[in-house]
Amino acid sequence: MEFNHIPVLLDDCIKGLNIKKNGIYIDCTAGGGGHSSEIAKNITSGKLIAIDRDPDAIIAATDRLKEFNIAQVVNANFTQIEMVLDELGIDNADGYLFDLGVSSHQLDEAKRGFSYKHDAPLDMRMSKDGLSAAEVINTYDVSALAKIIFEYGEDRFARSIAAGIGKARERVPIKTTSQLADIIKASVPAKVRRSKNPCKQTFQAIRIEVNKELDAVSLGLDSAFKRLSSGGRICVITFHSLEDRLVKQRFASWCEGCTCPPDFPICICGNTPKAKLINRKPILPSHQEIEANSRSKSAKLRILQKL
Repeated sequence: MEFNHIPVLLDDCIKGLNIKKNGIYIDCTAGGGGHSSEIAKNITSGKLIAIDRDPDAIIAATDRLKEFNIAQVVNANFTQIEMVLDELGIDNADGYLFDLGVSSHQLDEAKRGFSYKHDAPLDMRMSKDGLSAAEVINTYDVSALAKIIFEYGEDRFARSIAAGIGKARERVPIKTTSQLADIIKASVPAKVRRSKNPCKQTFQAIRIEVNKELDAVSLGLDSAFKRLSSGGRICVITFHSLEDRLVKQRFASWCEGCTCPPDFPICICGNTPKAKLINRKPILPSHQEIEANSRSKSAKLRILQKL
C-alpha cells in the first residue's frame, strides 16, 4: 500500500521553523516525507535528517527525498535524537519538527491494526516490534486496562469497558480489532452507541500504551531542546489534549523566569528563561485545510525558540 499522508499545517511549520539555508533540521516524524521534502526545498548547504520509527515510513521517505542530496533518512525513534546526532557527528540542530500521533497510512492500512474500522489482527505497533495491542488487551490486569482507557482515552466508561474485556478474554483470546470493537460497543450504554462510535477513545488509549507515546514525547522534547542551537526552534503538531497539554507545559517550563515567592526582596533562585514562545496560542488549521483533509481538524501547532 502506498504511504499516503497529507502534511498538516505545512506552510505554518515551514514558516515556524524559520529555516536558514545552511542550517541543520531534524524532522522527528518523517512519515511519508511531506514535511521533510518541503524543509529540504528551503536548504542549500545545510542538512535535513528525517527520522521515523516505522519501517514503512522509512521506505516512503527515502523515495520522497532521493532528489535532495542534503537529506538523510534514519530509522529511529525520536527518543534517540541524541544518539542519531552523535552518530552523524552533529552537535546541535537549528530546528526540530514533531508531527505527533498516528499517521494516515497507519490508520488506513488494515493489517497494521490501528483502526476499529477494519477487521485486522490487534497490532498497533508503530515500529512493528515490541508488545502488541493484543498482548496488552489479553495480559494486563483489568484494573490496569481501566486506568489506561481512562487516562489515555479520557473515557468515563473505562471501568465497564475494561470489565467487558476481562470477561470476553476468559472465553477466548481477543485477537482482532473487530473483536475489541464489539466488546467496547457492548460495554457502553445504548445512547452512547447511537450518538458516536464508542471505540475511538479506547483504541487511542491502547495505541498510546503500546507505543509508550507520552513517555516518548517527553523524552523527545527534552532531547531536542538539549541539542537545539541558540535561536533555533521546535515546532510540535499535536492531535489530542494529552499530547498538547504535555507540550504546552514543557514549553512553559523552558520559558519560565524567576520562581522565587513574590515577597522575596531579591531573586535567589537564579532561574532565567531559556526560551520564548513564538505563538502564545496554538496555530490551528484553516477551514480550507480541514475541508481538504478532515484529519487535520484536531491539529494544534506550538512553536518555541531557544534563547
